[in-house]
Amino acid sequence: MRIVFMGTPDFAVPCLKRLVDDGNEVVGVFTQPDKPKGRGYTLTPPPVKVFAEENGIPVFQPESMRDGEALEILKRLNPELNVVTAYGKILPAEILYLPKFCSINIHASLLPKYRGAAPIQWCILNGEKETGVTSMLMNEGLDTGDMLISEKLPIDENMTAGELHDKLSLLGADVLSKTIRALLDNSLTPIKQNDDESCYSPMLTKALCPIDFTKTIDEVHNKIRGLSPWPTATAVLGGKKVKIHSSEKTELICGAPGEITVSDGDMFVACKDGKLLKILELQPEGKKRMSAEAFLLGHKIQSGDSFK
Repeated sequence: MRIVFMGTPDFAVPCLKRLVDDGNEVVGVFTQPDKPKGRGYTLTPPPVKVFAEENGIPVFQPESMRDGEALEILKRLNPELNVVTAYGKILPAEILYLPKFCSINIHASLLPKYRGAAPIQWCILNGEKETGVTSMLMNEGLDTGDMLISEKLPIDENMTAGELHDKLSLLGADVLSKTIRALLDNSLTPIKQNDDESCYSPMLTKALCPIDFTKTIDEVHNKIRGLSPWPTATAVLGGKKVKIHSSEKTELICGAPGEITVSDGDMFVACKDGKLLKILELQPEGKKRMSAEAFLLGHKIQSGDSFK
């Protein structure tokens, strides 16, 4: 099948790779423009572009999908199907419906739940026990198209958003492969989404980062793992901001919210009702990420000190 793929970050690469591995004719890749990164602001290509160029696939990086330029490119490419995975741009109707089989999207949630930009992180922030990937026929709404194939994935209580991202990206490739096979077999049965069951997952911002230790241990733990690796949960200790990358719940009880307990090289912090959360990895300002044990060796922290 002649396919145009649209995607940008690491999450989308397994889907593009599966299209190639399955023998589809990927006639072009649309991805976001290169962006400056790092301290030197070096212009860096998105991961999808890197993979496409390594595999000899033409790459297009339009600034806009609405000025007619992208549409003319697509008309020349003449795809039978558009496949969209974490592209980051809204597609107008003339692009969505141009190919014979229109456009399908691979979305990292069990739709209609967690429509929007950050479904992986919000599943964890909200304490969900499972999530998954859904393929859908795209329409002009935001993740509102008819569902095609869904696959579920359990969420371990200590799994971070970064770890879940990697698992879902691979699952997304499987769902895409099954969707295209079913499309060719004419065995797909689109299912309309129930809007009453939907919820939205907005973009993450650094405003979410500060931890409120008067919340329950579940809420604090979910924030830490849901914001890892970015934008990362934070707290203030000794007047300085500290990033907290990972944690683990315990059944221990001691102290007021935010109060630290140090025991045998381990570091705990009290949440609501004094329940202790074990801190596994931290990152002081201007320093590298480190274990709690290494942090304690380099800082004069003792039981009774508090995170603010």
